[in-house]
Amino acid sequence: MDDSKPKKYVLKFGAANKDIFDAIKEGRKKIETRAATIKFRNIKAGDIVILLCGAQKFEKQVHSARIFKTVRALLRNYKPREINPRVSTEAELIDMYYSFLGYREKIKKFGLIALELK
Repeated sequence: MDDSKPKKYVLKFGAANKDIFDAIKEGRKKIETRAATIKFRNIKAGDIVILLCGAQKFEKQVHSARIFKTVRALLRNYKPREINPRVSTEAELIDMYYSFLGYREKIKKFGLIALELK
């Protein structure tokens, strides 16, 4: 298999996060994070992410991908608003992550991957 060919990964957004989906689509949000589970941890620069929200979808190229062990480590590189325009503090960002089913455990086990999108 040719490893130089960009891989494609699907990032799904629930209806409650349609504003985040739209912000990425419009280029207002350039950092997308996910728990760095097996599903996402191998994403690298040059790969393509297919962003999906309901019936809407679009693609973005990954400019860079970095894995962080903790939310605090992530925030040494990015501001909370770069990750989610709705939050402005570390505590709000942590609360947001922990509101997702199973995310507290996933972050503890796998860390977070930050995708800088073009």
